[in-house]
Amino acid sequence: MAAVFLVTLYEYSPLFYIALVSVCFLVTSALVLGWFGLGVPVILRNSEEAESSTRVLKKRMRQVKNPFGLEIPNSTAASVTRGVTLTPDCLEDCVLTCYWGCNVQKLHEALQKHVYCFRIKTPQALEDALYNEYLYKQQHLQSIKKNDKAEKYCQLPEDAQVVDFGPVPRARYPLVALLTLADEEDREIYDIIAMVAVIHIPDESYRLSCRILYQYLLLAQGQYHDLKQLFMSANSPAPSSSDTFPGESSTDTGLLEKAGLAGDEPGLQEENSKDCVVCQNGPVNWVLLPCRHTCLCDGCIKYFQQCPMCRQFVQESFPLCSKKEQDEDESTRV
Repeated sequence: MAAVFLVTLYEYSPLFYIALVSVCFLVTSALVLGWFGLGVPVILRNSEEAESSTRVLKKRMRQVKNPFGLEIPNSTAASVTRGVTLTPDCLEDCVLTCYWGCNVQKLHEALQKHVYCFRIKTPQALEDALYNEYLYKQQHLQSIKKNDKAEKYCQLPEDAQVVDFGPVPRARYPLVALLTLADEEDREIYDIIAMVAVIHIPDESYRLSCRILYQYLLLAQGQYHDLKQLFMSANSPAPSSSDTFPGESSTDTGLLEKAGLAGDEPGLQEENSKDCVVCQNGPVNWVLLPCRHTCLCDGCIKYFQQCPMCRQFVQESFPLCSKKEQDEDESTRV
């Protein structure tokens, strides 16, 4: 019936045919141009077109000085029965307190209490927030002096008779290390007042090698942040020491410290490439989020909306060092 009606209109009204063709043309043009949200892929043929594309948002960063550092020098020898050796590396005098078998739920509740109730500035404040939900506490009575990398040995007592912490998923963390500032005046200077490190210790039921699982930085303003590692590119060998300038090694070390990789093994640092994975010329300076790949230089960051390493869409990005710091590094090398 509809077809007969249209044919009749066409025979007696040529203007209707013209109007129908015009409407079809407009609808087709709208679909092609993407008026209805159906984006059409465009091939970028030159740098001008690439620069005009939508760029990744730059994350606003706030520089904070972290006074705490913690390493595990010999992770292969650590176990529940033999204990573990920790090496604090702090900018100020600090106190190391270890909690064996800390309750997982109570620890995360304690972190929330730091935000909403009271600030965890001392070991006693953390114990009150945990409601003593841990198996054993070991505190080094003498405060650790700043820049003193003395090894601290932590071990469960023999009468505890703990050989494992149960099957996975566990209700208790094997070891939680707390670093706090020893001097009250230092707590007023630094934004970060404590660091909580969750450490896995191999036992009879779960023999994964010893490592730091999580690190939480507690701020004086009532916030805490999860300290995460960045993924540096390692697609080409690093230059030898004979090919580098005198100030180049210190510059690379500073970049690694900002990226959270300064505490890694020396072998890993030597294997990491400092060149952009795209142009292989500029130094790596940009971190891509949420994948945390650090693989692009200042010149290539504006051309990518997907990570060149994992192809994940980039939501935000931030630089490891500013343009001013880069100019200072270049002047130091010259």
